[in-house]
Order: sequence, then C-alpha cells, then structure tokens
Amino acid sequence: MTSHMTTFTSDGLELEKMVITISHVQDVELESASRRRGFSPEATKKLIRKMDWNIVPFLALLYLQVFAAPPPSLSFLDRSNIGNARLAGLEKDLGMHGLEYNIALAVFFPFYVLAEVPSNMMMKRTRPSLWISIIMIAWGVCMTLMGLVKNYKGLLISRMALGFAEGGLFPGVTFYITLWYARHECGLRMALFFSAATMAGAFGGLLARGIVEMDGLGGLNGWAWIFILEGLATIIAAAVAYFMINDYPQTAKFLTSDEKAEVQRRLKADRSSLADEFDLRYFFDAVKDWKIYVYMVIAIGVYTPLYSFSLFLPTIVKNMGYTDSTSQLMTVPPYIVACMFTIGIGYLADLHRQRGVCMALSSVLGSIGFLFLLSSPRPQIQYCGTFFAACGVYPCIPMITAWTGNNIGGSTKRGVAIAMQVGFGNLGGVVAAFSYRYTDAPRYVSGHALLVGTCLLSAAGSACLSVYLRRENRRRDAVMRENNRSVEGLTEHEMEEERGRGDYASFFRYTV
Repeated sequence: MTSHMTTFTSDGLELEKMVITISHVQDVELESASRRRGFSPEATKKLIRKMDWNIVPFLALLYLQVFAAPPPSLSFLDRSNIGNARLAGLEKDLGMHGLEYNIALAVFFPFYVLAEVPSNMMMKRTRPSLWISIIMIAWGVCMTLMGLVKNYKGLLISRMALGFAEGGLFPGVTFYITLWYARHECGLRMALFFSAATMAGAFGGLLARGIVEMDGLGGLNGWAWIFILEGLATIIAAAVAYFMINDYPQTAKFLTSDEKAEVQRRLKADRSSLADEFDLRYFFDAVKDWKIYVYMVIAIGVYTPLYSFSLFLPTIVKNMGYTDSTSQLMTVPPYIVACMFTIGIGYLADLHRQRGVCMALSSVLGSIGFLFLLSSPRPQIQYCGTFFAACGVYPCIPMITAWTGNNIGGSTKRGVAIAMQVGFGNLGGVVAAFSYRYTDAPRYVSGHALLVGTCLLSAAGSACLSVYLRRENRRRDAVMRENNRSVEGLTEHEMEEERGRGDYASFFRYTV
C-alpha cells in the first residue's frame, strides 16, 4: 500500500511537472506570437513618432539649415541659388553673354547624375552618418569657392565640381529613410524632407535680397556672398550631421532594445524577408529591371519642370514687369504654398496607398500651371500659374522616389534603383537649363509649352504603370489561390528560398 501510494505520488509529481512544462511552453509561444504581432497600435504610433522626431527634422535641415537670420538653405538652394545670383549681377561681372548662363546651369547635372549610383553603393558599404557628412563637406567647399571665381571658366569648373559633390545626397537620404520605415510610411517622410526644398526656394528669395546688400564688402560682389555664406553654412552643418545622424535602427541610441527589435520586425514583415546584404548581383538585377526605366521616364517628366521652375522663377517673375528686388520677394509665396501641398499630398498618398493616382493628378495640376503661363500675357494670370505649377510639380518628387523605393525588393537593389531613378530624373536639369532662353523673353512660350508636355508625360506614365502594377498584384494573388496557398500562410523557410528574387518573389505585392 505504501509502495502504491509512493508510485502514485511520484506519478502525480511527474504529471505536475508536465503541466508546468506545457504551461511554460504555451507562455513562450504566446510571447513569441506577441513578438510576431508586434506592439499594440498605440505603442506603434508612439514608436513612429519617436523615430520621426529623431530622424526627419535633421534630414530636412540638410535642405534648410537654420543659421542666424534669415536662414540660408543647403542642398537644394546650393544648386538653384545661381538664379538669384543672376539678378544680383553674376552675368555682368563675369562677362557672360548669349547662352553661357544656360550652359553654366547645364554642366552641373551630368556630374550630379554620375555620382548618384556609386554614392548609394558607398553608403551601403560604409554607414549613413559618415558618408552623408563627407558629401556635405565636399559640396560646402565647392559652393564657397564658387563665390571666389573671377571668370566664366571658373564658374563652369566650380559648377561641375558642385554637381559631383552633391549628387549623392537626395538618393542617399531617400534610401536611408527606407531603412527605418515601412513602405506605406515612407512617402510622408520623404515629403517632409523634400518640403524643405520648397522652403529653400522661399527663403532663397528672402536671403538673396538681404545678402546682395553686402555688395562690396571684402572687395566681393553681392552674388559672391550668396555662394560663400551658404557654402560655409553647409560645412558647419556637415560637422553636426556626423554626430546627429543615427545610422541604423539596431544601433540607434534613442531606441530601447525592445523598440529596436520592433523596428526590425516591422521592416522584415513589410518587406517579406528579402535579401539585405551587399552583393553586386543585385546591382545587375536593378539594371535589368524594366520597371525601373519606367520610373526614370516618369521622374524626368517632373524633374525637368522642377529645375526649370527653381532656376528661372526669378527671371520669369521679372519679365512680368517687376523690378529685380521685387522679383526676388515675389518668388517666396509660390514656394510656401507648394510646401503645404507637398506635405498634404504625401500624407494622402501614404494614407490611401495610391501613389500612382496621386502622381498623375499632381502632374496634371503642374501642367495647368504652365498652361496659365503659356496662354496669357497678363501678369496676374501668369503669377497665378506659378502657384499651380509649384503645387503640382513639387509633391511629385518625393512621391516618385517613395514609389520606386516601395516597389523594389532587397535593400541593395532598392538603393541602386533609387539612384538610377533620381539620377535620370536629374538629367532633366540639363533640359531645364535651356528651357527658358534669353531669346524667348519675355513670354518664354516654347519653355512653358515644353513643361506642359513633360508634366503630361509623367501623368501618362504614372497612370499606365499604376494599372500594370494592379494587374500584376491580382495575377500573383490568382496564382496563389490556384495552388491553395496564401502570402500569410507561407513559412519562413518558403520565404527564405525566394529572398534573392526581390520584388519578383511570389509573395511580394506592389504599391500602386
């Protein structure tokens, strides 16, 4: 009897141990499932806000750096401030005539484009804080030296150097944002970043108006001080950037260990465990992907009017019959309104996940603005057209870049694709440099007509690509159903087998 009771007690202990073990396993499984599901909606919103405050503002300051008052802008104004320098006497002081000003604009862009793909690959090989700081120091030095040129040849050389130095910034920052945010969150962040470019245009007019009053100081002309002060501000910002930029979520000092794990979980879930390592074969995958070339065509359709607008707006407004100083100030309001449109449309595109539709509608809005400029000699209607043009064109730049980044799978291929798209788009700057020729003043009919056409090209390309991507998503869903499978039902092993296929993986779905 005693022996029997001992056995029973032993069996009971074993049973109790089994219950405890099963309970522990269930707890682990629940904890694991919780990790797979991620944070609660409230905690996720808090995490995203935390990232926003620590990432986006400083990136925007790379385009608009607060430096005393009024604040000078950095990258975007550094390439377009030559338009303000022109009104401050640049051509006369350097003995320029004919199309030499247009040539000085154009030589910037081929070198800008050459730098973009290698720069993104270098950022992948090094780290964002180091590479972006190097880029900024290089273009700050080039910009400062541009203020010291004494002839047309010196201006050309400095513009070429500036293009090569600055080329990696925009595609680099765009790629950097994709390393932190889910695909449907990138558009708004890129819009916030790029909205600083519109503010750069606004502050550029105010800044130039103030700086030209330094004419004669130190034996330099007013236009020279525009370049020098903005170049020095960029160098200072580069030193700060090295310490302010957080390289990756897993090394970010402002995130807790749980938050780091959650950011990486969200990215993995959003991009379906696609290849993240550096490998040259992903470079060639990008080069062979026809969709990227469509994005490139769409991009040049909006980059051409973007640069035409930013480079020539002071000249366009002046030819409406206003003085040089008044023209500088009148360039400000269109940029301010465009800034609000850039952020608003970026938010709507993210919210509804409809980038193609938003791209097409914005491009059409831009074409309406250039139609206003083309169709009427009345200054009031022409000036109204500048608002429509800015509000249509500026939102397209972050949107097309976000759309490209959303639909290219694998980080290396995505980095190359973004650089290809931004690079080809920036070749629109070469076209833009000759869109408004001095022989066409004061109406610039051919220039306005050209930009109506490029905006409509972008609208048509966006609409067609959006239709294709919708059909391709439906086709992949149908294939899954035919095989009694679903994206949600795929195992880690099944997804791992396709990780090198990028956006051609069976489980990848495009943002339309």
